[in-house]
Amino acid sequence: MALKAMNFKMDEMEIAEMKSIGAVYHMSLTQIIKEALKEYIGKMKADPFYKLTANVMNADEKETSEILSAIENLSDEDLDIASIEQVKV
Repeated sequence: MALKAMNFKMDEMEIAEMKSIGAVYHMSLTQIIKEALKEYIGKMKADPFYKLTANVMNADEKETSEILSAIENLSDEDLDIASIEQVKV
């Protein structure tokens, strides 16, 4: 897998907090950021909204609103996966 560099700005206090954590756990800022992003991405991908809309990349504003409205009315039980089916095209 190819690695790409990214530049972004952070608040000085957040950087200081990460340096403090890095000193305690003997981690670089890069390691801390990568671990935090990995955890956050996993959390976001586990979110029901992501699971229900990940394959709906071209939804317009009205369709997105309808999807969100339907999701808001679902319970945790409604979101359990009952079965998985794969269709080859």
